[in-house]
Amino acid sequence: LCCATTKSVTYVMLFINYILKKGENINDKINRNIFIRVDASKTSCYVGEPILVTYKLYTRLKSESNITKNPSFNGFSVIDMLRSNDVYALVEKYNGREYNVYSLRQTQLYPLQPGNAALESVSVENDIHFVKEDYLKNSRADDLFGNFSSIAIPPDALVSEKVTLQSKPVLINVKPLPEQGKPASFNGAVGNFSIHAAMEKDSLTTDDAGKLFITIEGEGNLTLVNAPEFEWPAGIEVFEPKMKELLDKRSVPVSGSKTFEYSFTINKKGNYILQPVEYSFFDPAAIQYKTITTEPITFSVAKGSGKKTKAVEILQDQSAKENFFDSIFKNRWLLIAPLALLIFAGLFVWMRWDKKRQPVPINDEQKKTNTGIDRTPEIKEPLSGSQAMLQHNNPREFYGMLDKELKIFLGEKLQLPAEQLNRRSIASALYNAGFADEDSLGVLQLLDDIAVQLYTPVADESKAPYFYKKAEAVIHLFNRSKF
Repeated sequence: LCCATTKSVTYVMLFINYILKKGENINDKINRNIFIRVDASKTSCYVGEPILVTYKLYTRLKSESNITKNPSFNGFSVIDMLRSNDVYALVEKYNGREYNVYSLRQTQLYPLQPGNAALESVSVENDIHFVKEDYLKNSRADDLFGNFSSIAIPPDALVSEKVTLQSKPVLINVKPLPEQGKPASFNGAVGNFSIHAAMEKDSLTTDDAGKLFITIEGEGNLTLVNAPEFEWPAGIEVFEPKMKELLDKRSVPVSGSKTFEYSFTINKKGNYILQPVEYSFFDPAAIQYKTITTEPITFSVAKGSGKKTKAVEILQDQSAKENFFDSIFKNRWLLIAPLALLIFAGLFVWMRWDKKRQPVPINDEQKKTNTGIDRTPEIKEPLSGSQAMLQHNNPREFYGMLDKELKIFLGEKLQLPAEQLNRRSIASALYNAGFADEDSLGVLQLLDDIAVQLYTPVADESKAPYFYKKAEAVIHLFNRSKF
């Protein structure tokens, strides 16, 4: 009960800022109640050491926000931490005041080069809406949230302001990795790792293809970790390694493993020893280089029948194809130039053909002559606009269209004028029309849920299909009734 009371107080406190009092300076009110901050886990690090950066929108206002410019993070390897359905509001206290906080972007950054690197600003365009205090004198406080929409509020009671916010750039000091003590086997791995190696089988014939697996695991810049370099015994033909990774990119640093699979063939029988494979990395926590090694591996090769196995044939065929494509790549301009000319010629022919098939425009006078009267096509489906917006992956436009079309439909069915399309009048009309209480509550709850999506700065795209189905159910409810 205590927690519920606290949430309720926070909600009402934040909502009061939507009200514009008489004589209040709108610019000052906006500056006090909405802004962007950048949280960086550290501002000094080594090359390859991760930084967690979060861009947050703090707001105490009703706004519709769209990101117009994202930071490019030049000079960093970037792993985005937020998915599309991770957008939700949290209440945070900043400088003694509580705000609804939305994470616009959260990224894990791995610096690629030393120097001072600036994290660029994010730009967010905000349509901020206020309700004049005079309009609220005759409204109940608990009904205010349900009524706060462009259809329910008279235009002269609504004050809107478009503001573009930018975060302040954050400077990161990226330190170079020390030269002193750098091992010869170091190839850029930063973090804390372990290594182990194993053969698929330690006994094979000259007809077989062998496999060596080397696994590097731990935490750090694993996405940039490459296969270790080492010497093979003489007489072994090694093919390009395959790589399999099992990474948790939502942990900071990235954790998991990378396994490199080396296929090889041997034409001479005997006992072989693969010397320990050495791998080096820089540990930023200890500020020193560390070298790890595998155990030596022994295996034996017996004389085969001379008939190569299917696995060997596949490897040799793949190797031949790779050599062929390498040759093509080296001479790629001999292929690209004629292909580009062919594409431009085809585009020119298509544009001339498309221009000829364009319909001749008909003006309004011609339409009247052809039809006899000036007609406006009827919208047969009350949610046609919402259905179209659902395919565009733009949740803000979808929820706005759904709110509009649903209220227009309710207004027509319940015979309510546009200026009376608010929660209270719709509830009263549903009661007078004889709808069951559970049906009326379902309609009102849907209107409230859509309103929540409209008032939050970042609408939830994942819920759009659900709310569209609920709106369809409302349409069917009325179609089954005597309307």
